[in-house]
Amino acid sequence: MSTVKGRLATMLAVATLFGCSGAQQKLDASAKEAANMSSSSGTRVEYITDPSMNNMNAVAVTIPEKWHFQGVLFQGGSLPSLPFFVFRASSPDGLSFGERLPRLGWIWGSGPKMPRKEPNYLQVQGPMSAQDFLKYLAGTLKVEYVEDVPFPADQVAARQKSAQAGDKDYNFFKVTNTPDQASAIVRYQNGTFTMKGFLETAVDCRQTDWRPTRVLGPSTVHQCDATVWYLVAPEDQYESVKGMWDTPGLGGKIIPEWNHAMLVRIQQWGQMVRQQQNQMMMTQLHAQQAQFEHDQAVRQQMHEEFMATLQRGTDLSMARARASMNAQSTAASDWVDYALNQRTVMDPSSGQLTKVSSAYSYTWRDSTGKYVYQTTDPNANPNGAMPGSWTKQQVVHGDGTQ
Repeated sequence: MSTVKGRLATMLAVATLFGCSGAQQKLDASAKEAANMSSSSGTRVEYITDPSMNNMNAVAVTIPEKWHFQGVLFQGGSLPSLPFFVFRASSPDGLSFGERLPRLGWIWGSGPKMPRKEPNYLQVQGPMSAQDFLKYLAGTLKVEYVEDVPFPADQVAARQKSAQAGDKDYNFFKVTNTPDQASAIVRYQNGTFTMKGFLETAVDCRQTDWRPTRVLGPSTVHQCDATVWYLVAPEDQYESVKGMWDTPGLGGKIIPEWNHAMLVRIQQWGQMVRQQQNQMMMTQLHAQQAQFEHDQAVRQQMHEEFMATLQRGTDLSMARARASMNAQSTAASDWVDYALNQRTVMDPSSGQLTKVSSAYSYTWRDSTGKYVYQTTDPNANPNGAMPGSWTKQQVVHGDGTQ
């Protein structure tokens, strides 16, 4: 395993190659353009700011005028790179929503240059097409994968051409890029509502082949990053909601001034690292193998200590669980709800109990007692948005106790 500075050199080369290309280039646009469009099309612009730059506006997100908005910048790794913006827009009744998920990634390979996996990497150990990734994601989201949606051939060709422009062959390593895109229709139930969703992903994979040195053998490292757009609406409203979000200009656009400031910051950081690398290169080549063996021994010891601690914690947890089960009759019903991914709610006006999905934070029931719907939006309120009178349900224990 390379030293910390060796890993920095690897990530620096990759960041230099890809920090300004692909999807990020396509997102560069003027915030004024988004603001002008919103003034005449029933939309509005929300801004995601960068706290590390005195809350400078970083991304302009155009959404339907009356929809709720949440957005944030997300740093995907431990090294400086262009942050990834994440946002969620939801309809006034909380049933429909569109969201840009955090960037998802996975890594695999062999050799001493194989970097340490970040905690947020997916547990995937090999190549995966964009379409297979959507099927994997649908299983993770616990939704039904209905069908593939063909991706426009011109967009696929454009991304492949852009990615190939980033293929480079250096003295110590070679980088090869492989892009892929896919979209699909999914479906699931939200209470009595049948929900239809649209998943779209762009998967960018790069293969780095490290040539052997006098000290270290060859290495091959594969890394894939996936961006995901997820749009959901009740099935009978899906086409209108999808058409609305397909309107040119909706979604997020990186503000060029912020993008430039971030790239300058990354470039300055890279120059500093390169200077340090040049000063220490010769010493590092002789020390890498010894450091690698030392790190392996430390990791093995930490693993053994972790496993011993985990076993003690497991034993203690099981003992406490048994004591709790014997002492509290309500715990049994709560565990059943947890195991079935459900929760119990009570109508405060009638005392009626209902088992619902635990994937949502809020549950509402209409006055007839026949219809319910769930949402994660704390601002959603069906009263006035849908027929009938609706009452927010109270979360209780599995056996109905407070």
